Amino acid sequence: MDDYSMFVPNVHFEQIPIKNLVSNQDYQRSLSHTHIARAAENFDLYQINPVKVSRRDGINYVFNGQHTIEIVALVSGSRETPVWCMIYDDLCYEHEADIFANQMKFVKNLQPLEVFMANIEAGNDEQIIIRDLVESFGLTIGSQKTHGVICAIATVESIYKDYGYHVLSRVLRLIIGAWEGDCNSFSGSIMKAVAKLVVVYKNVLDDEIFKEKLGAVSLKTLARTAKERRPGMMGYAEAMVIEYNGKKKNNVHRLRIGKLYEKEGIDDEYEEPITFDLPTDDDK
Repeated sequence: MDDYSMFVPNVHFEQIPIKNLVSNQDYQRSLSHTHIARAAENFDLYQINPVKVSRRDGINYVFNGQHTIEIVALVSGSRETPVWCMIYDDLCYEHEADIFANQMKFVKNLQPLEVFMANIEAGNDEQIIIRDLVESFGLTIGSQKTHGVICAIATVESIYKDYGYHVLSRVLRLIIGAWEGDCNSFSGSIMKAVAKLVVVYKNVLDDEIFKEKLGAVSLKTLARTAKERRPGMMGYAEAMVIEYNGKKKNNVHRLRIGKLYEKEGIDDEYEEPITFDLPTDDDK
């Protein structure tokens, strides 16, 4: 008979009250109370994993799951609450520390697109709304950078969450109108920059002028100007304002570039307020 014991952990499971668990070993990271509070606000029983415990000298030492037990204690309001524990009886302190140090070494993190598609399969409204909006413009969400495909899905979700449906819709409409679905126009920096302009300038930003002026500029030229101005999204935002304004000083549709750095709120059409931070030395 084949022996598979070397592939199966020698463990057993118990429900142990949180008060009987110890998680203050020196090799562990400090507790993040911000993380605990945020997770407690969004508590989902089905996201709770078994806590890994090393039982040494009759004491239950937690070496993976210290945040889990604090989250459960906060939500339940009691350290009497039991949690499922995966118990090892044959570990020493050094082995626990080694397991803790290397537990994420070969873990493959989920990519934003993988998370997004899983949410679609789960029937979650937010992602379905975003997908339907994107597809209404004749675009698709995918991993291959090509014409009409949006790969920066994390940016799309961020714009939707921070600014709402109408801002995201206008951002997509402006980008398509200016660059006609060029895959490079859907980079995270460009989409964030267009969202910045939409939120800051609101209806003062003329959609037709944006499409005409920005559409006449190649994305390579825009990227060069952005790089000369400042790093990241704000460089693109400034570059877009410069191209939008043109060279005429008396342009009645001229946008004031300094307004990008003023505290702004989304108007009533966009429903929820948003503020922007002034640039720091690191942004210059």
